[in-house]
Amino acid sequence: MSNLASWIERHAAFAPDKVAIRFEGEDITYRSFAAAIARTSGLLSSLGIVRGDVVAYLGLNRPEMLYLLFACARRGAILTPLNWRLAPAEHARVLADAAPKAVFVESGFAKSCETIRGVFPQAAWVLIGDAPPGWVSWGEITRPHETGDDAGTLGDPVLLCYTSGSTGVPKGVVLTQDALFWNAVNSAHMHDLTSADRVLTTLPMFHVGGLNIQTVPALHAGATVRLHPKFDAAAALDAIERERITLAVFVPAQLMAMMDHPRWVSADLSSLRVITTGSTIVSQSFVQRVQQRGVPLIQVYGSTETGPIAAYLRREDADRKAGSAGLPALHCQVKVTDRSGAPAAPSVDGEIFVRGPNVMRGYWKAETTTAQSLRDGWYHSGDIGHFDEEGYLYVVSRKHDMIISGGENIYPAELENILLECPQIAEACVIGKADERWGEAVVAVIALRPGAKMTEGDVLALFQNRLARYKLPREIRFIEALPRTALGKVKRDDLHAFLCAEAAA
Repeated sequence: MSNLASWIERHAAFAPDKVAIRFEGEDITYRSFAAAIARTSGLLSSLGIVRGDVVAYLGLNRPEMLYLLFACARRGAILTPLNWRLAPAEHARVLADAAPKAVFVESGFAKSCETIRGVFPQAAWVLIGDAPPGWVSWGEITRPHETGDDAGTLGDPVLLCYTSGSTGVPKGVVLTQDALFWNAVNSAHMHDLTSADRVLTTLPMFHVGGLNIQTVPALHAGATVRLHPKFDAAAALDAIERERITLAVFVPAQLMAMMDHPRWVSADLSSLRVITTGSTIVSQSFVQRVQQRGVPLIQVYGSTETGPIAAYLRREDADRKAGSAGLPALHCQVKVTDRSGAPAAPSVDGEIFVRGPNVMRGYWKAETTTAQSLRDGWYHSGDIGHFDEEGYLYVVSRKHDMIISGGENIYPAELENILLECPQIAEACVIGKADERWGEAVVAVIALRPGAKMTEGDVLALFQNRLARYKLPREIRFIEALPRTALGKVKRDDLHAFLCAEAAA
């Protein structure tokens, strides 16, 4: 196997008429998929994309994103999928760091890109769909180019995923083709994934969760992927019933939406062998609520930096270990250490470390940050957890102060930096508050300067057109002063306790 594109070529040889992707009424066979990858590789060649170059994609879940991923693998190029929920200013920061030679945009996002296209004239801007004046159409440039050089190798970087860092500055995580391969092998073991499976993908593929927990592994196995542009509870239930879906990944917020839907109690879920969830700490009671419908719910633990599959439950442990993140993946090592760096005893919390071929190569253009996070091959997750007596992992706290709301990572520093630009605000701290539907809700705690006056609406207006809507605070709290340590550090735990006590009252 020279590169990831050979997966699709081999499946096209073994089962040319097998459906690889089902999308909006169209069935794309493995033969057609392989041909589309070859044409897309030719397209990249015509745009001057060579080994090591970056290609960006902005759009909902579409087959074209998968064509680009495998075409990049074939050429040795790197795909960076953009979070379509971000504001144009946020996209501009990512593009400035990644410096792509081509940006592929779904037609529905063309208008939002007009403000930033001029900032990156060196990149080729290609529209997927009907192209207005000034744009190049994907269809126009794919026809003449049927193939491209097969220069990529498994050692080449292929995926550049951006996640906001703890400082509020985007960080690019670099995953190699080899990392995606071993992640796919781990997924196959986790799910008993085979070519007979029918996988439903509703999570956005700009996240490694949507792309790499089941979607790419399903294509490695020769299975069929039912691809939805975005999540809709009714559409997901329809697909499970009508297409006899066998595997699906839903974050807790999606599962809550499905359980709240009137059809949840009557929908035929009998085809599902298992539902996979993750992205946040999942309680035992939540697992049991889902499993009351007769479908095992299993958890996966990991992060963008780990591909993401680092640990998981299998179906046979779904009841017995409900609430656990499972055992270390088949081809991965996970350890928990105490403050001295020694292995933590069972049931003793410590930092979680991950090592394996699925782990990132490093952060894009950030040697210092990479050296801090990757030491002796171990990825320092910053997450806190413990093993039980049988070696099953339990995660008790996610990365530092990160908030996970509806499956999306939100870093307080991004919001705090904007709040503190306001001259009326003396202090600001953004924290997560437990929320049954979203996992966590974003709360901004603000201390105004003497004599200043602001309403909740005034605070929310500070974020307009600067951050994605899902990052915005759901609650604004005004207090006289933030609690701080003797060294001046905000005591976030005190704020959490205050909100918890208030909720209890």
